[in-house]
Amino acid sequence: MCGILGFTAKRNVVPLLLESLRRLEYRGYDSAGIAVINAKNQIERQRTAGKVNFLAEALAKKPLSGHSGIGHTRWATHGIPHQDNAHPHMSNGSLALVHNGIIENHEALREALLQKGYQFSSDTDTEVIAHLLHHHLERSTDFLSALKLTLNALHGAYALAILDKNQPGYVWAVRKGSPLVIGLGTTENFISSDQLALLAFTQQFIYLEEGDIACISSTDYRIFDSTGGCVTRPIHHSIATSELAERGQYRHFMLKEIYEQASVLQNSLASVLEPTQFRPVPFGHVVEKLLAATKRITIIACGTSYNAGLVAKYWLEAIALIPCSVEIASEYRYRDPVVDNQTLFVTLSQSGETADTLACLRLAKTLPYVGSLAICNVAESSLVRESDAAILTYAGPEIGVASTKAFLTQLSTLLTLSLYKAQLDQLASPSIIDVLHLPNLIEQLLSFDGTIQKLAKKLVHKHSVLYLGRNTEYPIALEGALKLKELSYIHAEAYPAGELKHGPLALVDEQMPVIFLAADNTLFDKVKSNIQEVKARGGDIIIFTNHQGLWNIDADIIQLPAAPAFLSPFVFTVPLQLLAYHVAVLKGTDVDQPRNLAKSVTVE
Repeated sequence: MCGILGFTAKRNVVPLLLESLRRLEYRGYDSAGIAVINAKNQIERQRTAGKVNFLAEALAKKPLSGHSGIGHTRWATHGIPHQDNAHPHMSNGSLALVHNGIIENHEALREALLQKGYQFSSDTDTEVIAHLLHHHLERSTDFLSALKLTLNALHGAYALAILDKNQPGYVWAVRKGSPLVIGLGTTENFISSDQLALLAFTQQFIYLEEGDIACISSTDYRIFDSTGGCVTRPIHHSIATSELAERGQYRHFMLKEIYEQASVLQNSLASVLEPTQFRPVPFGHVVEKLLAATKRITIIACGTSYNAGLVAKYWLEAIALIPCSVEIASEYRYRDPVVDNQTLFVTLSQSGETADTLACLRLAKTLPYVGSLAICNVAESSLVRESDAAILTYAGPEIGVASTKAFLTQLSTLLTLSLYKAQLDQLASPSIIDVLHLPNLIEQLLSFDGTIQKLAKKLVHKHSVLYLGRNTEYPIALEGALKLKELSYIHAEAYPAGELKHGPLALVDEQMPVIFLAADNTLFDKVKSNIQEVKARGGDIIIFTNHQGLWNIDADIIQLPAAPAFLSPFVFTVPLQLLAYHVAVLKGTDVDQPRNLAKSVTVE
């Protein structure tokens, strides 16, 4: 979602802000802007609709300079993508701020401010905050008190970075429901919604907690908690480097991340497995205690993570013999779930900052679950810090908006968790040695890149595609369809193959590509029957299969490597990622930053 920056330094911060905004581009955005306090203690700003490059061009024509400044990439929630709606927003020339989140009562606040004589130049909810803060500062010389009065009037979730021309060396920040991190330098300090934006300048970070207010200068910082008291938060050293956000030899971040999957899967598996068995207490003592008390599991997630959860349901019930329900976070949080004290609450998230998933976790803490477990890629995320226990997926930074390696490492973590629960309950389970061969399997699958690139030409001019699978291949079909629609803007749907006759068959004609995932398992013959049903109606059939038998059918067949049936989700995931990627490249879409989408969905 929106990217937030706040910098204070002994040098001009404009080039630093611009470089960091480029590192935030992966999050998805429609406009960008910066504001600084100049040498005359005046706030100057520059904003543009479109990409950060447009902002850089505008700054080249009209340079800005200052030792304290804020920056922003906007993902629209209120108001169309337009320069007037771009951040930073200002009030009366004395305040500028940037904002991530949604102010739910902005209409009522706007009306009240209009009556007080304030004029609005945008359609955003953010401008309300700037004018409201200015209103309170007119009646108080204490910035912190005026800020608290402003925050008390806001309903919703938000993160803010604020400049006040009367405090030229400082940037203020607020976190409520959206992440913010402080980066610590030697004679400069930083604020950002994502530490990745700051790795070129520092590896020392402080993660603000819910309700925190912070104030940074070039040499110092202060943090106040939700009660207004001054607090100390731990400093964390990151081992990540800014090079992790570089494409290297690859045309797109997404392709780089697809090709990284064998190595990150190796890292993920090595964190819990030895050559023939689990490491001692592989997920930690807290997780082991929770698993021992667990008789049922509820998994909560959104988007791609939800698809990973659906795969896990098959594994947990077939391998660990434990009932599992999987729910979409945005639905779960608004209903009245029936819970017992033997159910483990599991959240899945790449970023650990997904607003709906975090809201579900906070709801779960009021219910009698046995405990909460986060499966996440970001160690210091809100989801990890607020859960009873966490398992990291070790995918490393993922820049492409369409998740690839984070999804595959979620799958590997969920699989090993299922196997470990079976071991704890003394159940027979599949071989760990087979699991350890997964990185080699992924390398084999990547060798199909050229074949799939040719297949992509068949889909590039299609308007709709249907994906079908059974058992664990159904959620992989969902994931494949999601990737195609995200990247290429082609309408794609996925169904359980057995549901073909209950509606989707009406869509089938010679113009409709139908992609089957035909795994070598007990349902293979049933999938073959579904293929014949489509063929009888003139459907254009594409088959991904790891069954080694002969096919007597006129279709495009991609013969994939053999693997044990329980590993088939991995077999089919990588080819579908490559297919979506190559179709998008042929169509000329923005692969790494698909339109209207954001990497980390931090608003409802």
